[in-house]
Amino acid sequence: MLHAVVMAGGSGTRFWPQSRTGRPKQFLRLFGDETLLQATLSRVGGWIPVERSWIVTNKSHAAETLRQLPALPASNILREPCGRNTAPCIGLAALQVAARDPDGIMLVMPADHFVPDAAAFRHAVERAVAIVTEDPASLLLFGVRPTYPCVSFGYIERGEPLPGDSSGAWRVASFREKPDRVRAEEFLVAGHFYWNSGIFVWNAATILQAIERFEPSISKSLDRLKPAVGTAGWDAALAAEFPAMKSISIDYAILERADHVCVLEAPFEWDDVGSWQALARRQEADAAGNTVDGPFCGIASSGCIISTTADHLVATIGLSDCVVVHTPDATLVARKDDEEGIRKLVQLLRERGYERFL
Repeated sequence: MLHAVVMAGGSGTRFWPQSRTGRPKQFLRLFGDETLLQATLSRVGGWIPVERSWIVTNKSHAAETLRQLPALPASNILREPCGRNTAPCIGLAALQVAARDPDGIMLVMPADHFVPDAAAFRHAVERAVAIVTEDPASLLLFGVRPTYPCVSFGYIERGEPLPGDSSGAWRVASFREKPDRVRAEEFLVAGHFYWNSGIFVWNAATILQAIERFEPSISKSLDRLKPAVGTAGWDAALAAEFPAMKSISIDYAILERADHVCVLEAPFEWDDVGSWQALARRQEADAAGNTVDGPFCGIASSGCIISTTADHLVATIGLSDCVVVHTPDATLVARKDDEEGIRKLVQLLRERGYERFL
């Protein structure tokens, strides 16, 4: 059976000041009436029941996760004691899925992606499940055909087509880190590179075997956790074992080293909602190219991203290509293209004792 696994452990610092330690970006309503977390589970809600849906999040966010997803069984929220990147996160989920369903297939999704066409997404996942069912050793990723030379996404280079396959699935030839502008333009022109969506489909047993092969220390920790799965002692065992796990992404830990890694071209619209730039990509701008959420009045202002509360007007004069975000206790003004600067600012706020604003 197919299980949905949602990774919801991110901090979302590049969405400060709306994203905070106690309310990271997956809990924000950035597109429509649902939060990013709610929209992620809604995307599969018509065909994957909540009993087979899992959320992996920080233990401090478990209560808010359950509040936003009241139909989800509380036992299906896996509470990480601390952040350890995506390989341990996926390992925990695979352990739970395999215990409940030894032949279970995992659809792994980050909680902060924008995929507006649920029907196209389902069709793609069903195609991926068919591939994994035919070849249980496969580790499948969705690749998104690039539409512009993006420097903030990782890339996948496709290799040979899968045997007997003619529907957009290939072996992965290589993974490429976030490129500079020149290299990103080369990838775009080449035509055989995809954005790495970070959405995966594979058998729970297969990914656990891969972790055992390539990251034996993580695998040993998972083995020690196995007796506690489904028992009242799970959280205590996790608190004792998880912090010692190696912090590493699933890409570095497994996918860049494993055999049978394949990429399926995503037939759905997709965006990684990683920073305020995502609003500009996904919302219609005004006549001056400003993306606006809330009351705004500008003179000679263009190309800006404005987000404010319903009762607070933002007014600008002669401002171009900036981000202005107002919240009740903090306001951000930054260059729109300096995404890393917001991350550095959050760290500086922490160093200067402004934790109450984080």
